[in-house]
Amino acid sequence: MSLGLIPPEPNFRHLIAMTDERGTFEHALYSEPRPEHGYCTDDMARVLVVATREPSGTPALRHLAVLSLRFLLEALEPQGKCRNRMNRHGTWDDLPAINDCWGRCIWGLGTAASHSDDDEIRHRAIRGLEQAMRPRSSWPRATAFAALGAAELLSVHPDDTSARSLLADAADSMTRVRWNAGWPWPEQRLTYANATLPEAMIAAGSVLRRPVLVQRGLDLLAWLLDLESEQGHLSVTPVGGRGAKDHGPGFDQQPIEVSAMADACARAMTVDNDRRWMDGVTASADWFQGHNDGSVVMWDPATGGAFDGLEIGGVNLNQGTESTLALLSTLQHARSSVSVLR
Repeated sequence: MSLGLIPPEPNFRHLIAMTDERGTFEHALYSEPRPEHGYCTDDMARVLVVATREPSGTPALRHLAVLSLRFLLEALEPQGKCRNRMNRHGTWDDLPAINDCWGRCIWGLGTAASHSDDDEIRHRAIRGLEQAMRPRSSWPRATAFAALGAAELLSVHPDDTSARSLLADAADSMTRVRWNAGWPWPEQRLTYANATLPEAMIAAGSVLRRPVLVQRGLDLLAWLLDLESEQGHLSVTPVGGRGAKDHGPGFDQQPIEVSAMADACARAMTVDNDRRWMDGVTASADWFQGHNDGSVVMWDPATGGAFDGLEIGGVNLNQGTESTLALLSTLQHARSSVSVLR
């Protein structure tokens, strides 16, 4: 499927440049941060994921981990709901909720609890999870991200009852969905971070020993990977979504779709030895290196930042935080895949 290009090492220079004493700014104009747009929990959760997952931790990466952890803990209210938007002056602009930012907060905290090599970071993340895992969400992606975080915590603390309860509730909600053979996706349209849904099925089914759910996640991921492949490269769902009657390629394609695919395929590799999952990870990394519908490179090697979108007429050259984190996450998985081959 992919060219199997040698993946570059993750470069955190742009992510660090986008960060001040409060957090990482959400948007950029080209490579320059736009402080007027503030910060968001969605991004800070992803910062914590990539910073604690990076094996070659440096003082700068530890600073990113500590900063993002502090941001997430401040975003949580006592009953576990989560705020998302902070302005440049450090004031929260929204009310606590249990939508995607809540799920990503749990995902980030769970990843820190399972991957950080810093005792203080792990312990503070676990305390935050005790608070965040109290509520439940009706939003599929919020539930999926929360399930990933709970699964991460259970990988190192298998007796954690709060995490096991959240994961079981999430798994039950996934199994209640009715499948359509002609359009097996559990929604009428593909929207965003699509591969997160089958990844959560695989993670929950594996931890809870529900092989039927694991297989359902693998089957759904295989279907999505086939659908989002075009002439040997990834052609991911555009920002406007994709339905059963839509045909690709579609634009504006977002890096978050590519990183979600890399995350899911890397997860699938842990439970199934089918070569397609490794190919999915390498195809995701290749997408950033120009093996895509536009045949254009989607990141700036000089800064380490990723471009915000693949458009029908070229590239959105702004290097926002979400896109840059998508690149870093994908390259982490690609590097791990290369080490498996060796």
